[in-house]
Amino acid sequence: MPYVNIRITRDGATPEQKAELIRGVTDLLVRVLDKNPATTFVVIDEVAMEDWGVGGLPVEDYNRSLEQPS
Repeated sequence: MPYVNIRITRDGATPEQKAELIRGVTDLLVRVLDKNPATTFVVIDEVAMEDWGVGGLPVEDYNRSLEQPS
């Protein structure tokens, strides 16, 4: 009984995109590991931007640093 947890920031993933993620992960587990889709669980957690960090920075600051010319 596989359980997959996907964490993304709350930056606008649509319900359709989330459904595609769930479908795609389930299909991958069926194809690669021969898992039963009826007992495969996929959970998507959305995390507030201020609660996510990358490279020692809050993700919004990190994204801004990528936009700045060096």
